[in-house]
Amino acid sequence: MVVGALGYKVIPTRLQLIGAVLSLAGVALVMSRGNPAALADIQFVQGDLLMLLAIIGWSIYSWMLARPPAHMTGAARPAWNWAQFLVAQCVFGVVWAVGAAGAGDLIAPSAPTQWSWQLVAAIVFIAIGPSIIAYRLWGLAVAEAGPAMASIFYNLTPLFAAVLSAAVIGESPQPFHGVAFALIVAGIMVSSRSTAKKIK
Repeated sequence: MVVGALGYKVIPTRLQLIGAVLSLAGVALVMSRGNPAALADIQFVQGDLLMLLAIIGWSIYSWMLARPPAHMTGAARPAWNWAQFLVAQCVFGVVWAVGAAGAGDLIAPSAPTQWSWQLVAAIVFIAIGPSIIAYRLWGLAVAEAGPAMASIFYNLTPLFAAVLSAAVIGESPQPFHGVAFALIVAGIMVSSRSTAKKIK
């Protein structure tokens, strides 16, 4: 919403702001593990700044999907379609990742990469799932609902992490997870009402 307001003059509606506050309250509840006072004890590290820069970069990317610059529209649009672009990006990323792993083996030969079919399957999954399918679905979501609305769904990430914790390491969900889920979903529903009104 901030990138849209500053870069594209798209001011969030009152419902979008209310939805964002509700969803972020749910995220804060998960982060604090049900104790909002614990948020005061959070210490920020250098990695948090990198994540903030990544979020800003992703926001700009999402807005450029919805409102591409003039040199990316009409007759000036590159001949590549979305699939070709993502596959090229995927191949580039895999080559660099495998190269980095090989370099790591040379630097630290005492702990070489243990190649197995499970590792190869994980690489293939990352190359196809998050790198191609997820990007395509995100592009469709941005085209349908707009960047501001689509981004609200990112607030479900902490809850997905909680579900995976329960499934993978047996960490049982807590009551605050349920309250957080309700807040986040309420935020999504309120924001979607604003989008629905715009479509009408």
